[in-house]
Amino acid sequence: MMPAMTELTVLRVFVGPDGAGGNPLGVFLDGPAVPSGRRQDVAADLDFSETVFVDDDAGSVEVYTPTRPIPFAGHPLVGTAWLLAAQGAGVDVLRPPAGEVATWEEDGLRWIRAQPAWSPVMDLVRYGDPATVEQLGGPPAGSEFTYCWAWIDESDGAVRARAFAPSYGVPEDEATGSAAVRLVATLGRPLTIRQGAGSELRARPGPNGMAEVGGKVAIVERRDYPA
Repeated sequence: MMPAMTELTVLRVFVGPDGAGGNPLGVFLDGPAVPSGRRQDVAADLDFSETVFVDDDAGSVEVYTPTRPIPFAGHPLVGTAWLLAAQGAGVDVLRPPAGEVATWEEDGLRWIRAQPAWSPVMDLVRYGDPATVEQLGGPPAGSEFTYCWAWIDESDGAVRARAFAPSYGVPEDEATGSAAVRLVATLGRPLTIRQGAGSELRARPGPNGMAEVGGKVAIVERRDYPA
C-alpha cells in the first residue's frame, strides 16, 4: 500500500540582489496532513534550518528546526507569507505560537513585524571588520546561538553577518530573520544585512518597540512528500 502523500514547497528566503543566496525553507501548506507527532521527524529528515506547517486559513503555523519546535522565526514567516500570497491565499497576519505577526509586501519585498523578545536567546557578537567575520570557522566556544556581525559601512547601515546555531541542529544559517530582528532592535536604526553566501535582509525599527524584517523570496521546487 502506497503511503499518503502531501505537497512540500521549497523556497529560498532573503535572496540577494543578484539572485544568489537565500535560506532554504520547507513549507507544507496542508499542515493538517502531517500529524503533530510526525512533524519533528519530518523537519529532521528535510534538514532545512526550519520547516513550516500551515494549519488553517487564518494563518496558524508551526515552525520546526531539525531538533525542536520554536515559537518564532524570521525567514520561515517571511517565506510562508510570500507563498500564501503567491497562491492567492494571502493573509495580513501569521499566527505562530509566539503571537500575531503582521505581514505585507512593500517595494517588491515581503515583510514581517514582530516583538524582538520573541527571537531565540542569542549572543550578538560584534567584530571590528567584515573580513574577520568572513574568516570565522564557527561560533565562539560554548555558544549555542551566535550572531557574528561587523559594519561594512556604518554610515549607510550596511552589515556583514553570519549565524551559528548548533544547539538547534543548524551549524551555520544562511539568513536569519530572528537575528536581524534582535540586531535592529539593539542598534535602533535601519539595516541592510549581507549574510551567508549571498543573502540580503532588510531590517528596521517598527512601531511600539517592534522590529521589521523583509526580503526577496524565490521558489525552488514543489514535490510530493509522504505524510
